[in-house]
Amino acid sequence: MEPLATQRQRQAWLLAARPRTLPLACASILLGSGLAATTQAFNPAVLLLALLTAVALQVLSNLANDYGDAASGADDAQRIGPVRAVSSGLLSPQAMRKGMVITALAATLLGLLLLVTAFGNQWGEILTFVLLGAASLLAAVTYTVGLGGTPYGYRGLGDVAVFIFFGLLGVIGTYYLHVQQLSWLPFLPAAACGLLATAVLNVNNVRDIESDARNGKSTLAVRLGRANAIRYHWALLGMALLLTLIYLLVLPVPLAGWSCLLVAKPVTDAARTLHRTRNGETLTSMLKKTAISTLLYSVLLSIGLVFF
Repeated sequence: MEPLATQRQRQAWLLAARPRTLPLACASILLGSGLAATTQAFNPAVLLLALLTAVALQVLSNLANDYGDAASGADDAQRIGPVRAVSSGLLSPQAMRKGMVITALAATLLGLLLLVTAFGNQWGEILTFVLLGAASLLAAVTYTVGLGGTPYGYRGLGDVAVFIFFGLLGVIGTYYLHVQQLSWLPFLPAAACGLLATAVLNVNNVRDIESDARNGKSTLAVRLGRANAIRYHWALLGMALLLTLIYLLVLPVPLAGWSCLLVAKPVTDAARTLHRTRNGETLTSMLKKTAISTLLYSVLLSIGLVFF
């Protein structure tokens, strides 16, 4: 029988890794691969390695977030979200730093294998993506762990980072790994995916707006204030749906691809709930609904493009 201490440690690492956030990390990879499949340039090995790399980067970001919020004092007893491993004492700061290093190494190795699989000996392409990968690693760590300054997540820049890394870079980068050329049309669903991912972050930040303001964490929601943050949320959703409609009409996309618009119902329901209530548990469930809807958007659009 496994020792109780080992079981608790494993549970603590699972808590810190926050597996519920991983589907969102996969959304941009699935969408970029679905867009690439329409050009007959789909590579299953690239899809698999890109998914593994994205998951490793997301876990790294979650570990860094756990560590950074504990180190800065942003997590307190009144925090609404899930229990954090370091601030609750389940893991020591030293253990978390080791975990971050190991995860960063895993993400680096997976990323390099992905690039070799996609590009072979095209060293110019590989170098470009190595630089983009390094930027992704740096962004994952410094969101709540400052390097000589205030973490950018505490300065209201998290929304920009999510839009870039979960939208434009995630989708278009994956598309390019398959196709190895660019086209302007995929930027429309890529931006829509990024806007939906940013909406997920905004639900989280509106939910935590009081505790973040109290602890000096100046997210964009804190800077805007609750009423304006909700207006901003509606703008994110509206722009995402508008860009999707333009893409569906311009391509044109088969009728099955229009099923991605079904996510409009759950994300707008979540937005209305965000306006009506401040209950932490309710808003956490709306966060999950928005995240699942973002993944569903990518899956439905990809299926519609590939199989119909």
